[in-house]
Amino acid sequence: MGIYRKIFFPRLCDLVMRNELLRPYRRRVVGGAHGEVLEIGVGSGLNFEFYPDAAHEIIALEPDPELIEKARRRAEASSPRATLLNASAECLPLEDDSVDTVVTTWTLCTIPDASRALEEMRRVLRPSGTLLFVEHGLAPELNVRKWQHRLTPLWGCISGGCRLNRPIDELITTAGFSIDQLSVGYGPGPKTAAYFYEGSARPR
Repeated sequence: MGIYRKIFFPRLCDLVMRNELLRPYRRRVVGGAHGEVLEIGVGSGLNFEFYPDAAHEIIALEPDPELIEKARRRAEASSPRATLLNASAECLPLEDDSVDTVVTTWTLCTIPDASRALEEMRRVLRPSGTLLFVEHGLAPELNVRKWQHRLTPLWGCISGGCRLNRPIDELITTAGFSIDQLSVGYGPGPKTAAYFYEGSARPR
């Protein structure tokens, strides 16, 4: 299973994330970044083209070696401001209060300890900094939630540990953030995997 996941997951992840219908979400979220930016789970670098000039420096973190090599090629082509960092979100190798913006796009679902990762994001953000996010997670309808809970163990096995049933807003606030803006609703795809949380938050 380990070898299967190593080969299959990066390809599955990249295929899903390259969905053209997700581009407007990326453009809105990434377009709000400014200053020194940390992107969590850069994947193959699909967000690079959306960073505005206000993002002076981009630290792009990714734990998967295969994906980070793809991101490196995209960075060389479109975002010379980006520095690739092969590391875990649960233990960020950055100083306290060192970045202005943290960006996560469909990333919190796969981090084993999402709460710890969010605490780390809060630690490295400056007091005036912003967390920008779009994530999929727990849906409001009882029937959809039931299927999310049922499918998560199997889905996690074939998708690199992706959880369908995480309450994204609760995870963010529990980690010490105040949510400034939040838009929720179904995006493209099956309801079990397409209830999106999009917004911004700041450290408390």
